[in-house]
Amino acid sequence: MITVARPSERGSTTLETVVLWPAVFLLIFGIVHAGLWFHARNVALSAAREGVRAASLHDGSGGTARAADFLAATTDGSVMRVGDIRETTGADTVTVTVTGSSTTLIPGWRVDVSQSATAPIRRWSAP
Repeated sequence: MITVARPSERGSTTLETVVLWPAVFLLIFGIVHAGLWFHARNVALSAAREGVRAASLHDGSGGTARAADFLAATTDGSVMRVGDIRETTGADTVTVTVTGSSTTLIPGWRVDVSQSATAPIRRWSAP
């Protein structure tokens, strides 16, 4: 059976395409952008964990340098731009916080990433 479009429906396919494709592209770019942000968040968390692990073994110091070394070894700046790495030492704990911004698909748009990790300071005592 052959169907023939009525004259009142001419151009409806073009109109559907004009409305549909921008929504499809927005959905695709949104998914890719969310993936980039999630990956940058995981990299920042891994750097914070590496830093806090190193600092907890060395009386609460050296975490900032270890987190920076981890970021330099794992990313070339294409995943995230590191803004600051901070180390805070309390009486029994140490916290390393890595902040920066994720790579974006939209020029000029900045998506901040901040992750921190806390661990107890390990103190060794002689028996």
